[in-house]
Amino acid sequence: MDDRELAQAIVAGDRDAFRLLVERESGPIVRACARVLGDHDAAEDVAQECLVTAYQLIGSWRGEGSLHGWLIRIAINRALRAVKRRRRFLPLENESGEPLAIPGGSEPLPDVLMAERDRLVQQAVASLPEPYRETIVLRYFGELSIAEIASQTGHPIGTVKTHLGRGLLRLRPALAELRQT
Repeated sequence: MDDRELAQAIVAGDRDAFRLLVERESGPIVRACARVLGDHDAAEDVAQECLVTAYQLIGSWRGEGSLHGWLIRIAINRALRAVKRRRRFLPLENESGEPLAIPGGSEPLPDVLMAERDRLVQQAVASLPEPYRETIVLRYFGELSIAEIASQTGHPIGTVKTHLGRGLLRLRPALAELRQT
């Protein structure tokens, strides 16, 4: 079943068609959200929200580009909103004041520093103005090709390449600060 037929079946109320969509797309959606959020559990929550939103809005999908790209775009936008809502600092203690336990008995400091670095990268990307943020996120977090991004955004391939290049240039100062810490 191609994307248009699948979308039409979902709009018509076919639950099996929606189940097929969920089975086909939930893995890539969770992975894209996990790249943005750095937390698999939070990614699963955002992916579920994305699929509910997709079910509600599937009738508005214009059929330009792939259904996969449309879903990834919804998921990444939701994940970016979740990044903005997060607390600014990672806790070093749990709610009862005890040091965080790291699975596997590893030292917590390197893990905390890595998580903090990932969080800062995610925030730097989230702070980019549009259209740079969308292009960077779709390319590096959503793993869409330049052609898929062009199809999803309605921009020519050259424009997508320009947005990607300019977005990376805008990220460079924030990422340079990370290298110094």
